[in-house]
Amino acid sequence: MDRNQSRRQLTAMKQSLFDQGLLDEQFVQLEELQDDANPNFVEEIVTLYYRDSSRLISNIEQALKERTPLDFNKLDTLMHQFKGSSSSIGAKKVKAECNLFREYCRAGNAEGCMKSFQQLKKEYAALRKKLEAYFQLARQAGPQETACRSK
Repeated sequence: MDRNQSRRQLTAMKQSLFDQGLLDEQFVQLEELQDDANPNFVEEIVTLYYRDSSRLISNIEQALKERTPLDFNKLDTLMHQFKGSSSSIGAKKVKAECNLFREYCRAGNAEGCMKSFQQLKKEYAALRKKLEAYFQLARQAGPQETACRSK
């Protein structure tokens, strides 16, 4: 596959992530920060997100299992952190599920929290899989050529 074809495929894949509602404008803003000095900036940020968020998911799972009744304040605080991390990479569906979970916390709805958390984990895993494929293709396509501004 030639480089131009890889670039077109990469562009189509990214558009698909937006069309499916998986990503929002924040992802584009991250990409705008990427340059020749930091050619893997976005991938590094997303990798950090998944490292940090997997810890938060474990903490939320533990909080959902450990107590009856649930500590909704603790769950809401953990989910607030997870939402912030998700927002920073533009994880639109994950962020929406975080908001729903937090609404259930405020309502004291344990069953809603459980269902929402299961859906959140599905959205999180789906996005991770698609972003891994996206970054793999980006590495194959090579660095994006950018126009230089005249001084």
